[in-house]
Amino acid sequence: MVRLILLLAVSGRLPAQQGAKNGEWLYYGGDAGNTKYSPLDQINASNVKQLEIAWRWKAENFGPRADYLWEVTPLMVKGVLYFTAGSRRDVVAVDAATGETLWMFRLDEGERGDRAVRTQNRGLAYWTDGKNDSRILLITPGFQLVAIDAKTGRAIPGFGKDGIVDLTEGLDRDVVKPGQIGSSSPAIVIRDVVVTGAALLAGTAPASMENVPGYIRGFDVRTGKRIWTFRTVPHAGEEGVETWEKDSWKYTGNTGAWAPLAGDEELGYVYIPVEAPTGDFYGGHRLGNNLFADCLVALDAKTGKRIWYYQIIHHDIWDYEPSSPPMLADVTVEGKKIKTISLVTKFASLFVLDRVTGKPVWPIPEVPVPQSDVPGERTSPTQPIPTRPAAFDRQGITEDDLIDFTPELKAEAVKILGQYRYGPLFLPPRVRDADGKIGSLILPHHTGGANWPGGAFDPETGMFYVASLTNPDVLALTVADPKRSDMAYVGGGARAGGAAGAAKAGATPTGQPALGGGGEGAIRPNIGPRGLPLIKPPWGRITAINLNTGDHVWMVDNGEAPDAVKNHPAMKGIDLSHAGKPERSPLMVTKTLLFGADGAGLFNAGPGGGGKNFRAYDKKTGALIHEMALPANATGIPMTYMVNDKQYIVVATGARGIPAELIALAVP
Repeated sequence: MVRLILLLAVSGRLPAQQGAKNGEWLYYGGDAGNTKYSPLDQINASNVKQLEIAWRWKAENFGPRADYLWEVTPLMVKGVLYFTAGSRRDVVAVDAATGETLWMFRLDEGERGDRAVRTQNRGLAYWTDGKNDSRILLITPGFQLVAIDAKTGRAIPGFGKDGIVDLTEGLDRDVVKPGQIGSSSPAIVIRDVVVTGAALLAGTAPASMENVPGYIRGFDVRTGKRIWTFRTVPHAGEEGVETWEKDSWKYTGNTGAWAPLAGDEELGYVYIPVEAPTGDFYGGHRLGNNLFADCLVALDAKTGKRIWYYQIIHHDIWDYEPSSPPMLADVTVEGKKIKTISLVTKFASLFVLDRVTGKPVWPIPEVPVPQSDVPGERTSPTQPIPTRPAAFDRQGITEDDLIDFTPELKAEAVKILGQYRYGPLFLPPRVRDADGKIGSLILPHHTGGANWPGGAFDPETGMFYVASLTNPDVLALTVADPKRSDMAYVGGGARAGGAAGAAKAGATPTGQPALGGGGEGAIRPNIGPRGLPLIKPPWGRITAINLNTGDHVWMVDNGEAPDAVKNHPAMKGIDLSHAGKPERSPLMVTKTLLFGADGAGLFNAGPGGGGKNFRAYDKKTGALIHEMALPANATGIPMTYMVNDKQYIVVATGARGIPAELIALAVP
């Protein structure tokens, strides 16, 4: 027990609220600020190569399976892990030392659950009064908030109605039907208030410009009573309504917060990353800057009063919405201590703001950007682009960004590039085949850059770590079929001409989509010559940024190139060992190491998924210290804890055809 006492002492010296405490993991991101940091160091550089699987928990018997979408990160409280399993999000409690199932909670929602808008789920929230009352908070696939006794696994009768609150009520529109709104991330509890976000249908080709708004709500953690509602689309007379021209605020929806939330218990603030409005790639029906869409918003957790907001994109038509958990960090900039909040973006910029005032820590000027030529569309003349830190991945496309392994491949890449309109960041989508161009080729892709895994922060050093992808996206619009949508234009990615565009460009075999999926799904980077990536590597990377100075400290590739590229005949004899897997490495940092893995990315949607490796890096230099194979690629963010004087690292894994599992790692 001496070692545990020392670890607690180390934890107590960290800046307030930053990092997991007491060897536990009480929040999705380790703490309410999503640092994904733990001061534990029993697993360290000297013994990490001895890591082995301590136990495995299999999810395959827990309801309908979506193994590759199991994006869960467990909580660990007093020796018990809590997480969700299966597409019904059964809540499971497991012994943290052995993996033994202790209890499970299942809510049969019938049609409401069967038609859930999102099957992804990232976890749960926890609350305790510090005495005898401890609760697990679940948002169900059918969009209900459930309070569960952490000890028994039973719904708490005094919360809502028999332990359940219906989250579809109070959204200011007509009756919400099953399959319109849900959630893919956990709630957060700040000052005894449960704050919930929302997720809606992906808006690449919506059936209507009208949709349910994803309002943010606060509920009493003891009773379930709704205390407040923050309208992410303002009403008449409210600030921001003028940014929704021609009364488009009356019918435009989405604007939820599907990424995890953050909170500051000391300030009493909760931080909301608000998504884009209805229509990911066309906004002619909602002209204006569209507040509070694409904003980071600070609310008073007790009242829901808006403290400040910062819009990262005006009138979003790229689906570049906030998709990562906001991250809180106390840093020192030019001798001044600042409580900051950072937000990594799909377009590879890192916004660093004062979390008390919402003011940028470093200048973020409004920069002129290309304008749309789509009929009925009007883009913002400028967008905010941070001056510091620099972008953590490529932004925009020139010929210098194309693959150049051989002169022949470079020439083919240049020819393919000429089939598209291309240029700087925030190049707008265009009508497919206009002026003989397939569409707009943008970089990063509309799924990132960075995405829902976000980054990790070391409060002892001020170092911020983020993983990202380098992959282009084809944005092409088509005139909407009135039988399928009441919008003027729809599309984006494969839905707007990936297959047709690829065939025309000679980029991929006829019938294969150049870009698959959309929203949060996987994508295929095969629009380059002979089915190879169009853009040069690294295709997956991890970047370390000093938040005290805003400087990049190091960047490393995320492993070797994927097998599909390494084994390509055109790549014979070419060293691809540092090309980086185009997979978002979910990151977690401890006192001595940075941990990452092959995670959600471009090649893990097919049978068998993508890479399967789990990695430990020297967090000061980025040097790879250890790499080991898991049963499948990581689908969730790793977490760590101490129980019975032993440190464990747990990560969710799974892929198409490979059952989802929790894998617990430890040193013998």
